[in-house]
Amino acid sequence: MKKYIMDCDPGHDDAIALILAARHLDLLGITTVGGNQTIEKVTTNALKVLEVIGRTDIPVHPGSQHPWIQKLETAPQFHGASGMDGPQVPVPTTQPRSTHAAQFIVDTANRAGRISLIATGPLTNLATALQLDPMLADKVEEIFIMGGSVTFGNWTPAAEFNIYVDPEAAYKVFNAGIPMRMCGLNLTRQAFVADKDLEILKGINNRVALFCHDLLRFFIDSCRKTAYIPGANLHDVCAVAWAVDPALIKAVDMHVQIELQGKYTRGMTVCDYRHLRNELPRQDMVHEATARFRGEQPNCAVGVELAVESFFSLLYDTIKSY
Repeated sequence: MKKYIMDCDPGHDDAIALILAARHLDLLGITTVGGNQTIEKVTTNALKVLEVIGRTDIPVHPGSQHPWIQKLETAPQFHGASGMDGPQVPVPTTQPRSTHAAQFIVDTANRAGRISLIATGPLTNLATALQLDPMLADKVEEIFIMGGSVTFGNWTPAAEFNIYVDPEAAYKVFNAGIPMRMCGLNLTRQAFVADKDLEILKGINNRVALFCHDLLRFFIDSCRKTAYIPGANLHDVCAVAWAVDPALIKAVDMHVQIELQGKYTRGMTVCDYRHLRNELPRQDMVHEATARFRGEQPNCAVGVELAVESFFSLLYDTIKSY
């Protein structure tokens, strides 16, 4: 089996992504990063999730408290004061490990030979690990990222939250030469949950299902109040689902670059899909002689279509298995 480290900032959808990853993947550890909430809060949340699912054997390594350059922005309007409001979960009995997340990633890659990464928060830890070990990129088989968008953003009109929080780190990761699998908002908005999903979780009626019910009850309500949508999106779960079953996501190779300077577009994932001209309407096509040389070579597989029914079957079957 491939060996994975999951880098995250739990977070309601991160929590459910962890539940999926811990059941299906060889998870060597979890690293946490300041994002949805502060590093202390998201680390506590990761430990809580592991206790709920009975996987306290998986080590949790806290990482970067803040982005490389700018001040940390968090998202309490979506995730609450704790970062994982809703479920009533006791203080975890286990403790985080002392090794910094970035160093843990480097050490684990050197020990295991080859690892894969799943990143569902800002990319600060991964970028820092690449700084610590210039050869790390050769030891990472692939990175599954929840971040960015082919279309519009959610934190600004152009930028998705995870990339916006630390665009310099994202630039480092996207330009490291590692095979990338990007689950942007254009994909993750297809993983939509609403009140009917709460009833499904009630029907499963085990400890993990009821925990997920309480997570999603809060998350759906906060999305209604803040984003004015009738439910919530399981953004981070998509990145794990892609690692578990690649058939769930249709992807297109694109060149993706991170905008660092734009007054209105900082943190935008600029996705070049001009090479897909033959899949566009006839009036949008350009002459072959000029088009074949346009754009840079793709550096990322960008998810564009989710097999929604199969995705939710995997998710609910996994929750039942606990």
